[in-house]
Amino acid sequence: MDADVPPAWSTETCRTYTPADTDREMQYRTYRHESGDVRLKVAPASLDDEDHPGYALTATTYPGLDFSETIRIRTVLTFERCDRIARDFMELFAARYDGPGSIEDAVDYAYERTREHR
Repeated sequence: MDADVPPAWSTETCRTYTPADTDREMQYRTYRHESGDVRLKVAPASLDDEDHPGYALTATTYPGLDFSETIRIRTVLTFERCDRIARDFMELFAARYDGPGSIEDAVDYAYERTREHR
């Protein structure tokens, strides 16, 4: 278990890289819930064919399965801000999660409280 993430979550991938077309260093990080049924991704928005600068936070339920679903939670300018929102999402998810039957409810609960309000 990672000391810097909420209990029941772990850092799955953590990379820093510099794209060929810029000198600016970029970061990419994924987190996985201990159930294995939820993955969060903090990555440059451009990786998802987005024409938006900054970083996007996405959540995938049941990653790797045919019925997996990915939702975009927020797009913000900096990696640090996006990572803080990811940690907020993890905490909110934990407050609602009560076993396998409540994965979708917990994701919806955390999504509603961390998404961009328009």
